[in-house]
Amino acid sequence: MIVDGAQRWRAGRASYRPAGEVIDPRRYEVAAIDGPGADNIARAFVVAHHYSASYPAARERIGLYRGGALVGVAVFSHPAQDKVLGCLPCPKTEAVELGRLVLLDDVPANGESWFIARAFAELRQRGYAGVVSFADPVPRSAVGGAVVFPGHLGIIYRASNAVYTGLATARTLRLLPDGRVFSERTRSKIRARERGWRHAVDQLVEHGAAPPERTGDAADLAAWLPGALKQVTRTLKHTGNLRYLFGLTPGMKRLVAESTSYPPQPYPRVQISAASLRP
Repeated sequence: MIVDGAQRWRAGRASYRPAGEVIDPRRYEVAAIDGPGADNIARAFVVAHHYSASYPAARERIGLYRGGALVGVAVFSHPAQDKVLGCLPCPKTEAVELGRLVLLDDVPANGESWFIARAFAELRQRGYAGVVSFADPVPRSAVGGAVVFPGHLGIIYRASNAVYTGLATARTLRLLPDGRVFSERTRSKIRARERGWRHAVDQLVEHGAAPPERTGDAADLAAWLPGALKQVTRTLKHTGNLRYLFGLTPGMKRLVAESTSYPPQPYPRVQISAASLRP
């Protein structure tokens, strides 16, 4: 074992279930979150419990239920850049990213692998052939030092027989004072005044940035943004996420395993204790 427990979430804080716990499948149900309001249901759960308080561009949403109550959500999304899906040897219309996987802290340790297996079965029925997912190994902390994200190595992906293909691109992150990432995608929304830009501006202002000044009919947000970022964010050099690939069909599993463009690599041998990551 690389980690001595399974990561869980509640109200934005990570915790761990002890290794060896076994889920009772009679108490749980897995079902797609579809129909009117589906995105709102999944978004509300993810934003309430995941440390990032953010929600990706969802294509499929699958829920884990216990007694009719939602206790976990897997969001399969379209990445910010199409090229991310190019690591899978299938048409991009049949590929998807596991953008969020959030289980509450009272779901037993092996609940993730049990849930993922059934979520993948649902994706197969919907015509998907491959999934890419990333594990972020770099911890994040708030300005005061409290750990808000301990980092993870993708242990659950390994337990689900994912193929590890190395590190994604290294980059520099911008962190808000509370330790959350203020992403490049969010910054581009401000510059281009795309949907969601007002909320993004409000985030910076709430953390202490001077509000944008209006010049004529509207503020020049592109000119305002660099100063606002300097006021309230700090940089973090990120080594790159760990990239994992899943084939959802026998043929795709074979292609992933035999890929020369993204060849399989041994799982990183990093010893880490979940207890040492707790705030």
